[in-house]
Amino acid sequence: MRPAHIALAALVTAVWGVNFVVIEVGLAHFPPLLFSALRFLVAALPAVFFVGRPKVAWKWIVGVGLALGVAKFGLLFTGMDLGAPAGLSSLVLQVQAVFTALFAFVALGERPGRIKLIGMGVALAGITVAAVDEASATGGASGALTGFVLVIAAAVCWGVSNVLTRKAAPPDSLNFMVWVSTVPVLPLLGLSLLLEGPERDLDALRALDWTGAGVIVYVAWITTVFGFGAWGWLLRRHPASSVAPFSLLVPVFGMSSAALFLGESISPLRWCAAALLVGGVALTSVRRTEVERRGEVRDVQEEREARVLVPTSNGEPTA
Repeated sequence: MRPAHIALAALVTAVWGVNFVVIEVGLAHFPPLLFSALRFLVAALPAVFFVGRPKVAWKWIVGVGLALGVAKFGLLFTGMDLGAPAGLSSLVLQVQAVFTALFAFVALGERPGRIKLIGMGVALAGITVAAVDEASATGGASGALTGFVLVIAAAVCWGVSNVLTRKAAPPDSLNFMVWVSTVPVLPLLGLSLLLEGPERDLDALRALDWTGAGVIVYVAWITTVFGFGAWGWLLRRHPASSVAPFSLLVPVFGMSSAALFLGESISPLRWCAAALLVGGVALTSVRRTEVERRGEVRDVQEEREARVLVPTSNGEPTA
């Protein structure tokens, strides 16, 4: 990758990491489901009029829109609103790589190798350590722990949306993301009216100030339109194995910015959880090693040799 492309990849991950701090600020202005609905509304409009018609079937756009927009971001915003810290959320959400690998095995038949399985175990150990740290930090408060569980559930839904996106194979990621952003708006607004109440929503909209407007612009245009558009641009020009590892910088920027701007402390146990989770996700994300490929070739050769030695009904070996 060229230095400029490396800088762009790092910038995107910084944008995504700082996004958790911006979400925390936004939750002080909006109920979580309304906030998420506004995020996708502003991301879709007016961009949907400039990106052209959808380039994949509507079933994939609707599927990803519900899994990513309604489920993943609805759960993430609600979890953070209940008390899941911004820095910890940026870290825990990366376990989506484990769920993506599991769902890809079930739905796509992509069998994980030994390295990936080890990485899943290490990442899940990191989640366990993070849960213990959060429980000790909050004194077992039910709201914060519920928020932590909802963030993990958001990672599960992100894994589902990743598999659906793989199946859709959109040729233009920006076009795809903008059209996906049109799907969650009405469901999220409906859920907000039902669960958060029209009075609370109207109060938030009446109290809209420059900070609230800036937060929506950031999470919609900077994080969604610019972030996913630039990431897709990089993926079209470089192998996924070269671009994907940069996503491991997201929790680094997320935890650092949360500590800098929100004053969140990072305990030694949380650093341990971060090391385990990021290391596990890194192992889960790597391509098959040369040793694994040689092992697969050797297994195929041994199977062929075994078939050669199998006698037929007339007693002669078969080829």
